[in-house]
Amino acid sequence: MNLQKIYNRLSDFPGGKKLFSLLVCWNAPYFGSISPVFTELKQGAAAAQMKNRRKVHNHIKTVHAIACCNLCELVAGTAMIVSLPADKRWIPKGMQVQYLRKATTDLSARCEPGKLDAGINGDFPVSVDVTDSHGQVVVSAIITMYISDKKQAV
Repeated sequence: MNLQKIYNRLSDFPGGKKLFSLLVCWNAPYFGSISPVFTELKQGAAAAQMKNRRKVHNHIKTVHAIACCNLCELVAGTAMIVSLPADKRWIPKGMQVQYLRKATTDLSARCEPGKLDAGINGDFPVSVDVTDSHGQVVVSAIITMYISDKKQAV
């Protein structure tokens, strides 16, 4: 079963989005450090939230910049998984980040790479914006994804 089908199946149930998010973090444990919850996942888009809590704070009691980067990479990577053709793979190659204001509330990240066609190969920039609970963009990131063909099993 693919990731999109799992999300669709679980998201209709109470606590299903949280359960889906836990499964993603089980597969990629570092993302669990921010306790994300996916709010949307479909071909061409993904979104997730994280709470403003002590475990993601820095020394000035705001959400740590790297916690925000973690949320950006999670959302971008998951969007790529459901948006790329099945014969393609991706890996993050670089990230440019702008910290636009202090993150003092719960945060939401959204990524919309769009529908990606079968001919795509090489570097592909993916934009992610992180907004606070007032709708203000606190972090803006561009993640360069390297896209290539999956290796064929011999």
